[in-house]
Amino acid sequence: MRSLLFLCARRLVGHPRTLRHILAHVPAELYPVLFRAACLDGRTPALPPLLAAWPFPLLSFRHLLGHRDWHRDWHLRDKPSKLCVQAVILAVVAQLRRALDEPCGGTSARRCRLRVLDMTGLQDDDAERGPEGMSLWSGTVALAKATLEVSKHHRECLKRGSKRRKGPSSTLAAPQPVTVEVRADLFVNAASFAVLRDALRASTTAAPLRLKCRDFHAEELSVAGTVSLLELLDPASVRRVDLRFNNLGLAGLCAVLPHLARFTRLLSLKLPYSNVDVRRAAAGTDAGLRCLAAQLGKLPALRELNLGSSRLSGKLRQLLSDLQAPLESLELPFCSLLPGDFAFLCQSPHAPALRKLDLSGHDLTENLLGPLGRLLEESSASLRHLDLVECRLTDARLEVLLPALCRCSLLRCLGLFGNPLSTPGLKTLLRKTLVLPDLRLVVYPYPVDCYNHEPPRPLPGSGWVFEDAVDEERLAAVNAELCQILASSGRADAIWTTSLCQLGALDYFAL
Repeated sequence: MRSLLFLCARRLVGHPRTLRHILAHVPAELYPVLFRAACLDGRTPALPPLLAAWPFPLLSFRHLLGHRDWHRDWHLRDKPSKLCVQAVILAVVAQLRRALDEPCGGTSARRCRLRVLDMTGLQDDDAERGPEGMSLWSGTVALAKATLEVSKHHRECLKRGSKRRKGPSSTLAAPQPVTVEVRADLFVNAASFAVLRDALRASTTAAPLRLKCRDFHAEELSVAGTVSLLELLDPASVRRVDLRFNNLGLAGLCAVLPHLARFTRLLSLKLPYSNVDVRRAAAGTDAGLRCLAAQLGKLPALRELNLGSSRLSGKLRQLLSDLQAPLESLELPFCSLLPGDFAFLCQSPHAPALRKLDLSGHDLTENLLGPLGRLLEESSASLRHLDLVECRLTDARLEVLLPALCRCSLLRCLGLFGNPLSTPGLKTLLRKTLVLPDLRLVVYPYPVDCYNHEPPRPLPGSGWVFEDAVDEERLAAVNAELCQILASSGRADAIWTTSLCQLGALDYFAL
């Protein structure tokens, strides 16, 4: 239910002309609620005057529009539309241009106290974002273009000022411009590489608009392109580097990772789909693995590592033994791990520290089922998020795993999509896991008995994901029955769903 204050703010931002006239008399503590009302209602004309007179040094979208729930980090409850985000960016650009044009600190420069605009967590590539939302890619491009525009205007102002100061009577130094630091998550690919590179080059300490990256995502870039962007990032602000679909291979990774050594606060490194396969007998593989392990060992703050779809059979010990501290999140989906790799994890210092574990895409037959059970026991005191998607878990195999699973007393999320489980198997899973008080999300597969006909035998590495063959009425009945069991057990707050989008939305930093 909205407060009376918010309802009044909502009415006021609907009249931007009135808002402009009275802002000078509005107490500073009312600006956040006016900003929130303007963003949530899509009142873009109200945003420029709010930004022009913003009375605080910080404006954070996450803090103004977000909330805390059972996650420990801030999350946006309702993400603003693309038009609102663009309006904020343009308002900051306009404010800086005015400040540059008023070298002695004119009215606009004095009124606005904004020095840090925090847009982290704002854009994403959620499939459910909708046409009005702003993607991470488009947000990155918008910020890069804004940085370049302000930089160009700054250079022009400096040239004009230099001409005015020429002469024997002019000894005054050039005035210091107002500066704004924009903190954002950045996504770059080949199409946006050039504009982001130029914007980062322009984000010097003397620039009026400085772009700072928190989470850096690069896709389908060359080794040289990736390295050039990493060299331009401020290492003190980066917490995550995500390099995917870059086809780097072992040699490419060994060329890129040395440039991460200066990122002393890097917590998360994601390298999925890097075209690494140790099963192929190729010259330089062992040397490449030693190099990769050594570079990972130079990242003192690293707590999350994703090597998804790298075929690491039998090499996990070699890759992870040089790490300076235990990992809290380890994602190894479709990595063709062997029992020896599981045995290493069980005995490693990582096991009791793991908060997130992704072992999707492994054939959990008897050879791996026992080692996985022991690994779950070792990580039971810390594990919050477990993904076992497309692991060929049958009812019988899941029942073997359940005792270890039920010892994970802090488990919040369980991903089992793509496994050939039946409706009775799912009911058994639900009833057994009722002992886990924090289990809020279970992504379960389409039950095998809900298919219109028996689905074809899955190919190696694939799961039972034949959505077109599912009887929707039967599936709806199963979901209703599961919800009824949850409600009667006092766990109506838990979500049991077949939607993979829910699983993908969860992140290590939210655990």
